[in-house]
Amino acid sequence: MNMPSPTRVRVAGPLQPYAVGFRQELSRLGYSSSPAAGHLQLMEHLSCWLDDHNRGPEGLTAARVDEFLDHRRSQGRLHQQLSLGGLSPLLSYLREVGVVPPPALLASTGPFSQLMEEFVGYLRDERGLAENTVGNYRCVAELFLSTTRLCGSGEGRSTVSDLRAGDVIGFMVSEANSRSAGSLSNVATGLRAFLRFLHLQGFMATCLATAVPAATGWRDGGLLCRAVESAQVAQLLASCDRRTGSGRRDFAILTVLARLGLRAGEVAALGVDDIDWRAGELVVTGKGNRRDRLPLPVDVGQAIADYCARGRRHGDCRSLFLHARAPYVGVSGSAVREVVARACDRVGVPRIGAHRLRHAAATSMRRAGAPLFEIAQVLRHRHLPTTIVHGQYSIVWRNAARHRNHRRNRGRAALRRSGSASAARERPWSHWPPTTRPALLPIVPASDAAGQRVHTRTKSRPTSAPSAPCSEIPSGPGRSP
Repeated sequence: MNMPSPTRVRVAGPLQPYAVGFRQELSRLGYSSSPAAGHLQLMEHLSCWLDDHNRGPEGLTAARVDEFLDHRRSQGRLHQQLSLGGLSPLLSYLREVGVVPPPALLASTGPFSQLMEEFVGYLRDERGLAENTVGNYRCVAELFLSTTRLCGSGEGRSTVSDLRAGDVIGFMVSEANSRSAGSLSNVATGLRAFLRFLHLQGFMATCLATAVPAATGWRDGGLLCRAVESAQVAQLLASCDRRTGSGRRDFAILTVLARLGLRAGEVAALGVDDIDWRAGELVVTGKGNRRDRLPLPVDVGQAIADYCARGRRHGDCRSLFLHARAPYVGVSGSAVREVVARACDRVGVPRIGAHRLRHAAATSMRRAGAPLFEIAQVLRHRHLPTTIVHGQYSIVWRNAARHRNHRRNRGRAALRRSGSASAARERPWSHWPPTTRPALLPIVPASDAAGQRVHTRTKSRPTSAPSAPCSEIPSGPGRSP
């Protein structure tokens, strides 16, 4: 049916004083006429429902919202606004103006509720962690306390000071049976943070953080599959349709990920005020609200400038990358990861995570000869061993390439010695007769005229191969002829 104009929707009841402001907020967020009218009609229905139940907007809690949605479903209204997602623009505006109370955080219950509140305050104030990280660490701590004998009723120990290393190890072993390697690693990190907190606050005389076993992950066995080849990165970039605004945005996001090695959350947190075009610098807000300045490469700057000029919707939102549909607000970290996933679908390759492009950036810099400490500065690693893990793939790749080149050079030298280059060129290396294959001459230490130790090759050769001067045998990687 035809949707009326937003100005023709009349809201009566408790929410009437906020209808004009909500209409202006929808216009600011970029909603067109038809969707804006739908949200205003939803506001009208909610206001009538509150009036029928003699309730004001201040009593619109999560339980009341669920009751309203159930009421709408019972009347046969089936559309996308019958969920919390459909009500989110209205509820966000009412909470912003202070009419509706904010969603209540899940409060800890049980004998350790006060301890959990202190732990959350420690993570926020002293550690400066993000809210999602604080919530994850809190869930790990509550799970750890609930599975130990501390929460037993009348049996066993009753204080955290009685914790032992066996309790920590037993908890990790039990969690390892039902979690993946990545999930178990997150549990180990959260548990270490909780145990350090107990020791720093004086609840425990000994810090048991060192008793948490390390979770085996990709760093122990999957190094060769972390980085993405440069050809595949080029395919992901070429898959973006740069004739559209969303295509230019996706191209800019992929370019930032692949060239600067930013994390998905860091890309989502970028703002238009974080770019200094004159100085050619980019301010990145990383872990722990740490802000670093990075040089802005030319190709990255061109991709961002093209998106801002011909793809980004102009408005008062200061986030750099916005959603392609209303509401035009900044993208989240999950949206950045979804951009990478959709690019993989367009290319026809298995989906990869956005963090894999961070490894690809480290690998490309390592292959180009950049030292590890410079790569650590670009990736903003606090510890150099973390950067070494990112660069191990390129080290393996470089050694494999040297080995292939070394074998190719030895084959060419053998062809020159045998004098049958045209015939042997048609036969691969593995099909050569054993008597015509050049032997790998061992390296023995010797002394040059200055008395320094150098490497020379011995004079052993295959009996069927003609003699040739030693200078015709190319040296291996890092070896003198």
